Amino acid sequence: MSSAHQQPRGLTSLIPQSRATTASERAAAQLLHLREASLPVPVVAAAAELIAERLDDPDPVAREVAAAVHARLLAALADVAPAR
Repeated sequence: MSSAHQQPRGLTSLIPQSRATTASERAAAQLLHLREASLPVPVVAAAAELIAERLDDPDPVAREVAAAVHARLLAALADVAPAR
């Protein structure tokens, strides 16, 4: 096997690799294929906190992807919030 062209492994292997070169572009490509996932509420809340740190990223693609993901996570959390 040549080291010049190694196949993606792990989670990276699930991401379409047509031209995406940066982490932000890979994330955006993966989001296009996301339909549904079931996660415990604390995991979703933690993910929302972590992605919020990227809302001010200097990379415009990263900001756009972070905003889209953050909005989806917050909407998911709102759907499971206990009624008051």
